[in-house]
Amino acid sequence: MIITVGIYFIIPKNFRYIWLLIASWGFYYKLSHKLLILLVAITLITYVFGRLLDNGESSEKKQKRPVLISGIVILLLVLGYFKYTGFLLETVKSLQSAMGLEPLGIAAKIALPVGISFYIFQAIGYLADCYMGKIPVEKNYLRLSLFISFFPQVMSGPIERAGNMLPQFKEPESFSYENMRDGLLLMMWGYFQKIIIADRLAVLVDHIYNSYENYNGTLLFLATIFYTLEIYTDFAGYSNIAIGSAKILGIDIMQNFEQPYLSRSIPEFWRRWHISLSSWLRDYLYIPLGGNRKGFARKLINICIVFAISGLWHGAAWTFVFWGLLHGLYQVFGILTKPLRESITDNLGINREGFALKLVNVVVTFMLVNIGWIFFRAPDFKVAWYVLSHMWTCKPWVLLDGTLFNLGLAAADVRLLALSILVLAIVSALNYKGVSIRKALTEQTLWIRWAVYIAAVLFIVTCGVWGPGYDAASFIYSSF
Repeated sequence: MIITVGIYFIIPKNFRYIWLLIASWGFYYKLSHKLLILLVAITLITYVFGRLLDNGESSEKKQKRPVLISGIVILLLVLGYFKYTGFLLETVKSLQSAMGLEPLGIAAKIALPVGISFYIFQAIGYLADCYMGKIPVEKNYLRLSLFISFFPQVMSGPIERAGNMLPQFKEPESFSYENMRDGLLLMMWGYFQKIIIADRLAVLVDHIYNSYENYNGTLLFLATIFYTLEIYTDFAGYSNIAIGSAKILGIDIMQNFEQPYLSRSIPEFWRRWHISLSSWLRDYLYIPLGGNRKGFARKLINICIVFAISGLWHGAAWTFVFWGLLHGLYQVFGILTKPLRESITDNLGINREGFALKLVNVVVTFMLVNIGWIFFRAPDFKVAWYVLSHMWTCKPWVLLDGTLFNLGLAAADVRLLALSILVLAIVSALNYKGVSIRKALTEQTLWIRWAVYIAAVLFIVTCGVWGPGYDAASFIYSSF
């Protein structure tokens, strides 16, 4: 990052996108070595089909549709080969075993390229936008390559749109102290979420899940809560680091999280969680399927289809598909019961905007999301069902009797984790209310600002979970 930024702002603006592409390809080579060839090939496929869609303004969509479909099919076949071949083979073997047949003796050993789900979705979105006339076809292969492989986001998103990114590559901004400061603050908050909170929670969660049959009741329940917080701080931390890195370069990337665990409903949760994927699925899958334009029943079916595919996108396992479908069923149930719930609320004279109802809605939504994460985290349905069925026995004294100090973390780490989660909760609540801590900090006097900056950096470096014995560079979503 230091090398990239140091050179970026001293070369002519017309050549900056080339330098960013070199940095991005170098970064990806560091991650995946020879699989960089695949990234380059995906970009070439996208570029060729984009140019084929550029047949002049007089060309009708019907003539372009086969080109769009062909391009998308090829991209999905590449994604399917690398990500789902093993999944399909294992599914076939399971079916053969269930029917008493001799299972296939084939084993798939295919390396999963880093970020393939993210950059292929960006490529598909680009082709769809070109087809719909939302953006002009990019005629510069190198600039399109930068859009697909931009290093802050290539590993785990956010899944950006060409209409936002390409103009910024064409007309880069000059160096800005404000961008540098805001970007570094975002990155620092991301590191706090990741290596102070998420990596500590990972130790607790892994400890319990790796020997889940030895636990029941409150500890299993806590493990689900811990994972709910872990996946948020891990992925939101990555997103903040990515957005902050781009901000330093004067490039704006879309926000990916907006306090999702303060949502009052499952639909609101998905408007606040992984926003880049949710909006992508809405624009390029839900709406093309017909959205809510084909009748009430079709709307409910479309919702379930979209969320089942969302689950499959996250991981090549039936537990992920079930997780996605579960969120779809949550929404279907919410839509079907909405008139009844509103009638009960009105008949009881409950204020819909009152604090009590809001709190109940937030708690219920959080618990539904929490139950879903069990299937996301568990390696198979057996583990998921055990956790789900054994986590309801309440023994609150385990919070005070020292049990938490025997789950892989030292007592000091557990106390630091609890304090950090409290800080996270306070900041999230303030952000939910529209109060920006970052903005408030930048308005303080010079000595206060720098005292906070230095203290925060020292705290993160000193207390972060990193070094021998840890793989703090591994983000949960990098495996998708």
